[in-house]
Amino acid sequence: MESEGLRIGRAIVVPERELSERFSRSSGPGGQGVNTTDSRVELSFDVARSTALPETTRSRMLARLEGRLVDGVVTVTASEHRAQRANRRAARERLAALLTEAAAPPPRPRRPTKPSRAADQRRLDAKRRRAETKQGRRGRWD
Repeated sequence: MESEGLRIGRAIVVPERELSERFSRSSGPGGQGVNTTDSRVELSFDVARSTALPETTRSRMLARLEGRLVDGVVTVTASEHRAQRANRRAARERLAALLTEAAAPPPRPRRPTKPSRAADQRRLDAKRRRAETKQGRRGRWD
């Protein structure tokens, strides 16, 4: 696999030593081979104790991944492929995407705006026309 580690966004690279992989038997396709090969991959990363993450990024990730963390560790699994190598690649891609999304800076706050005077006028005109239409339907016959 990659010797440099797992790239998160443009700036952060998680070193290989901070990732841990576990292999187990996978369900699904594979016939008899599925009973003998450990092709399912669990890839874990300790967000809380990582030295590769800047403090602001770490706190943002911990807050955003709060529901997925177990003692500060996030784990992804991959078992959709028959080959262990393909599952390792899939797990790394999944973890990288998850961490990149969690590390993204928050969106800029929305600047509140108000409708323009012309838009306000259009709304009032439409309201008036609608009221007149309904008033014309009222049965005021002599």
